[in-house]
Amino acid sequence: MPGYHPRSFLTMIGNMPSRTAALGLAAALVAACAQMPPDKPDTSAKAEPAVVPIPIRKEQSPAPPAETPAQTPPPAPAAAAPPPPPPNIWQRIRAGYRLPTLDGALVQRQEQWYADNPEYVARMVERGSYFLYHVVEEVERRKMPTEIALLPMIESAYNPQAYSRSHASGMWQFIPSTGRTYGLRQNFWYDGRRDVLAATSAALDYLQKLHDQFGDWTLALAAYNWGEGAVSRAVSRNQARGLPIDYESLAMPLETRKYVPKLQAVKNIISSPGQFGIKLADVPDRPYFATVTTRRHIDVELAAELAEMSLEDFRFLNPAHNKPVIKAGGSEAIVLPVDKVEVFEKNLETHNRPLVSWQAYTVKRSDKPEKIASKHGMTLSQLKAANGIPGNKKIVAGQTLLVPLRGNADPHLPDLPAPNVARARYKAKRAKCYVVSSSGAKKQVACAGAPTKKKSVAAGKPPATPQRSSTTSDVSARALTGG
Repeated sequence: MPGYHPRSFLTMIGNMPSRTAALGLAAALVAACAQMPPDKPDTSAKAEPAVVPIPIRKEQSPAPPAETPAQTPPPAPAAAAPPPPPPNIWQRIRAGYRLPTLDGALVQRQEQWYADNPEYVARMVERGSYFLYHVVEEVERRKMPTEIALLPMIESAYNPQAYSRSHASGMWQFIPSTGRTYGLRQNFWYDGRRDVLAATSAALDYLQKLHDQFGDWTLALAAYNWGEGAVSRAVSRNQARGLPIDYESLAMPLETRKYVPKLQAVKNIISSPGQFGIKLADVPDRPYFATVTTRRHIDVELAAELAEMSLEDFRFLNPAHNKPVIKAGGSEAIVLPVDKVEVFEKNLETHNRPLVSWQAYTVKRSDKPEKIASKHGMTLSQLKAANGIPGNKKIVAGQTLLVPLRGNADPHLPDLPAPNVARARYKAKRAKCYVVSSSGAKKQVACAGAPTKKKSVAAGKPPATPQRSSTTSDVSARALTGG
């Protein structure tokens, strides 16, 4: 219908004087519309001549109606699949296991102990969660078995502040001499054995050296615990007797005998924690901390404040700094959580007060500790606490103390050696080594290379010929594996 529009049509009907007239007009409208091509409705307002309708071929689909029906709404998109869980460091560690699998009574006993002490395992994992990523990165970079990353669980339960009565310190438990051999600085201000980055590098250097020396990871681990000289002597002793020289065949102290089985037990628990009734907390496979290098001395307490951390958390990440001051010997690394690095740098940049409030003071012969404390506005107990001196220990002449710095003077922070290690008050027990018979009976033997007491020889009598240990079939050269 030329000029037809639905709204015009409705308006016309509404203006009709009667229902009859409206029906007649509607009929005329329908007849006129029948002459329009069904597939090309004309919406032009201009009058055109009538068009002959084109018949629809059978193979053609019918033309759409003049009014398009409402579109069906598209189906709602399927719910997105939940994102995969973040990568877990345990998966990465399990994938890199390469040490031979041990079994036996000692492994089972250690597994049982961990299973009976889930709180201990949880604390160990909690501490390890801060450092595992870094250790695994270093282990993999050196192409070492990833079980090595679990070794601090055996040494210190992943505690970088650990200290043993044999003066081994840090997460990897270096004694002072071995630490110095592998480049760990130790002085009045700093102990590299407690520096997580430095000690990890030194420990892996040492373990690689031991592996190159013995050609076997279990012997390298034994040497890490017992000493490379002791393991070398034990190997030489077995070679001289034509006996096997593998880890389980050497006579060694019980502590070393249990060392690798402990690592095997931890490895088994990490592999299948549910089997032992242990809930293993997830540890993300991403770095927890980063380092900031400072070329200026700074108080430990102020550094924690600038990083907006608690003093306890800051010291946990930076246990190598023994004193209330971080002495920057050229440049010193401060370990911070990744999300605190920018905060620390921004706050340090805007900090306009002195960074150090302490200085060193050497005690003179004429000094009395109470007067030293009073002179610097402290009590004696506060002075001792600031210097890590037990309450019952005396302050003596020649000792270096840290005292509060007055005014804006430059702090006196001289290079000082590490304090002398106090001698242990107990007598170290001589190591006892064992072999086990095929029936399970244990027999104590002299450790390889251990000094023996000289016996007096009667005049004119030659010394008795030393007797060799039995090598009959009923005695095994395997060292004690239990009890």
